[in-house]
Amino acid sequence: MTKKQILINSLFTENAVWRQILGICSALAVTNLLMNSLVMGLGVIFTLACSSFTISLLRNYIPNRIRMMVQVLIIASFVIIVDLFLKAYLPNMSKALGPYVGLIITNCIIMGRAEAFASNNTPINSAIDGIGAGAGYALVLLIIAFFRELFGFGSLFGIPVLGQWWTKWSIMVMAPSAFFMLALLMWGVYILQTKAKKI
Repeated sequence: MTKKQILINSLFTENAVWRQILGICSALAVTNLLMNSLVMGLGVIFTLACSSFTISLLRNYIPNRIRMMVQVLIIASFVIIVDLFLKAYLPNMSKALGPYVGLIITNCIIMGRAEAFASNNTPINSAIDGIGAGAGYALVLLIIAFFRELFGFGSLFGIPVLGQWWTKWSIMVMAPSAFFMLALLMWGVYILQTKAKKI
């Protein structure tokens, strides 16, 4: 595959959230606000790209029997960088995201891409795959957060857009709405992909 095909494949075709139902814990937890989702998405993109690149670079030197432990160690190193950056430069965001930044380490998407792609491909292609998979994850978060913040708070990125006339939907701020929004997104993607196959 070309680099463009790798990016498109990991971003859309094999999107880890709407196709493989991976990484939905944080996807559901931080999507009440667009800014939270954006920062979380950027953190996952950084972690995925850097860890995939590093794992691919070291793949021929890592003994098979300790492969998973080394991969987790590499991923954890980049997650710590993200966590320390947020605590130093965006302390309020760090508090808002709480434990979910640390849980990036155990995110199935990152471990899945490390095993499925980075362990078998070149470092540059692995980094591109990581960027695509991370961007796909961020895309899902932002789509869900767009509707949850808009209908739940009447704002986008904290800026009021609907005015005083809008009655805020308190259900959209609550956790169950994230499940409903994700289900609707997955249903919509399935319909579009089914129609595309028939054409």
